Amino acid sequence: MRVVFAGTPEVAVPALDAVAASGHDLVGVVTRPDAPSGRGRRLVASPVAVRAEELGVPVLKPEHPRDPDFQERLRALAPDCCPVVAYGALLPQSALDIPRHGWVNLHFSCLPAWRGAAPVQHALWAGDEITGATTFRIVKELDAGPTFGVMTERIRATDTAGDLLARLAEGGAGLLVRTLDGIADGSLEARPQPDDGVSFAPKILVEDARIDWTRPAVAVDRLVRACTPGPGAWTMLDGERMKIGPVTPADGDLPDALPPGRLEVTKQAVFVGTGTTPVRLGEVKAFGKRQMAAADWARGTRPEPGTGFEDG
Repeated sequence: MRVVFAGTPEVAVPALDAVAASGHDLVGVVTRPDAPSGRGRRLVASPVAVRAEELGVPVLKPEHPRDPDFQERLRALAPDCCPVVAYGALLPQSALDIPRHGWVNLHFSCLPAWRGAAPVQHALWAGDEITGATTFRIVKELDAGPTFGVMTERIRATDTAGDLLARLAEGGAGLLVRTLDGIADGSLEARPQPDDGVSFAPKILVEDARIDWTRPAVAVDRLVRACTPGPGAWTMLDGERMKIGPVTPADGDLPDALPPGRLEVTKQAVFVGTGTTPVRLGEVKAFGKRQMAAADWARGTRPEPGTGFEDG
């Protein structure tokens, strides 16, 4: 089939590479426009755009896929199907109708669970044991189109959203190509999603990522891992925001309990009280400082006994 790939962030690059290496004819790539980045706010191309240019594939960067000029260029490419991974813009029906086999999205959950922008983060936050990736035909309703295939992945106890998403991106790339193969040879038929088991995964905002130290340790752990690397879990200390990296349960070096948010500093570690048992801090990033191990931060700042994070 002639295919036009749509995607934007780094997580979409494995799928782009897999499609490019497949037996399908990759005739174009659609991605979001160059965006300001860094202190100088210089315009930078998306990871997918950079990789597509390395592959020598034409790149389209519409401000919005409803733009008539973009749709005219897409029609000129005459795609049979448009595989999609984290493109980042809503597709109007006029664009969905262009390829005869539609737009086939790789979504990082086992649909109908966790429809939306942040399925991996919400799966971790909810404490799911299994997640996965699903290919489906895009329709107007959010992530509700009929599905082609699914893969599953066990969530590990120390997974961050970044860790889990990286594995799903690699495994999902193969699933996407197998889906295109099945569509091309007619062996694969999309099936409606069940009505039961629908859940939603809206984007996690910075304000959502504040740690509530009165919550149980397991809930704090899940929140921090779900928000790593972005938007980054955070707390307040002396009126300033501090980002918190993954935490681990206390290993028996402390009393069974500390008041929620209370810091306990030892020679090798920094512990924080929660609503249940204390947790050990991993890395922290104080306001205006670089990210560092919590023990190194404590040696430099020497927090007073009784110091604590705000509960949030």
